[in-house]
Amino acid sequence: MLLTVSKRLEFSASRRLAVEHWSASENRAAFGPETDARYGTGRNYVAYFVFTGPVDSRTGMLINISEIKERAGKLLRARFDHKFLNQDNPSFSGVPVTVENIARQLHVDLAPLFSDFSAKLVACHVAESPERSATFYSDGACEANYWLEFSAARRTVSPHLSEEENARLFGNATSIHGHNYRARLTFRTARLEAETPLVRYDEINACLDSLRSELDHRYLNDVAELKDRPITTESLAGYIYEQANASMPLLHRVRLHERDDFFAEVWNDETVFLGVRMPFNAAHRLHAACFSDAENTKLYGKCNNPLGHGHGYVTETTIGGECDKRSGTLYDFAAFRKAIEESLKPWQDRHLDLETAEFRDTPSTGENIVRSLWPKIDNRLDQKLVRLRLSETANNRFTLRRT
Repeated sequence: MLLTVSKRLEFSASRRLAVEHWSASENRAAFGPETDARYGTGRNYVAYFVFTGPVDSRTGMLINISEIKERAGKLLRARFDHKFLNQDNPSFSGVPVTVENIARQLHVDLAPLFSDFSAKLVACHVAESPERSATFYSDGACEANYWLEFSAARRTVSPHLSEEENARLFGNATSIHGHNYRARLTFRTARLEAETPLVRYDEINACLDSLRSELDHRYLNDVAELKDRPITTESLAGYIYEQANASMPLLHRVRLHERDDFFAEVWNDETVFLGVRMPFNAAHRLHAACFSDAENTKLYGKCNNPLGHGHGYVTETTIGGECDKRSGTLYDFAAFRKAIEESLKPWQDRHLDLETAEFRDTPSTGENIVRSLWPKIDNRLDQKLVRLRLSETANNRFTLRRT
């Protein structure tokens, strides 16, 4: 099992996408019309700093998130925030300021600042807009993400099932209904080239335009290429992957959201994933019995308030495996949601330390909550759970993965 802790921070900056020794037409093909912004154009960036390591059994923490906030925040303010990155940050001298290169540079700059910790920085994820983000990993790999939006109607049915089977499996979804879809296309390379973009603007723009023209404002059951396929979220994600991969060979996976709280994802090895987001509300107090009151206050700060405090937690449960080819489904959706609901119910509107058995003698940190929740859900889902994410706030995230 791999446990990670993520801290979200924001910064604002301007930049111009260009390679100085390239012609205007070469830059435009690689970076799009933004390259014509001679003095730069701006973004409100969101960065996630992802750490992994052992959990201290006394504190219940992999790393004190306040330390990430302090050290990463200082770095952002000094080198990135409110800067024209092409000129104010020497690291980008002669290097196009793509979101991928920003993610890499943040990792290069920040990792040494945590050399005195057992936890290690394993990834930096940077979003520059709702449509573009990138992740740089400590092993040198990099991913570029592009989002596609389209609206479409459908009946959730499989041509390989009888009318009765479709009705039993999909219920009301067999009626015509619609969604505002968001698809994320993720491209991956084992080694990021500093000068050449991971994905060229002209190529991804043509790919997204083609998908949009085929799927946007359509009745999907009537789309010719989909007629012999189950019209499920899993199958649609697979179709988008196949279409995009035909022209974009670095494509690693496609995630398709039909709602904010539900997605299907297809990887290049044909593995299929389903994810569901579900909230619960609870109170807690961060306190370790092995420490004095003064030590607890120093360690946990305001989270050690004797009267407690609370969060609107959000869980994201992801299962994986192979789709059933007849139905086009990975798992019964109603049963999936029920398993999560039943697992969360004992904690809903409770004080975790005072009203649950799990945290009577264990600090109710995000790390311990996600580790305690895993077997509850996994046992209800036939051990198909592959990732469990817990967002304590918009800025603090804890993720457990099956390895």
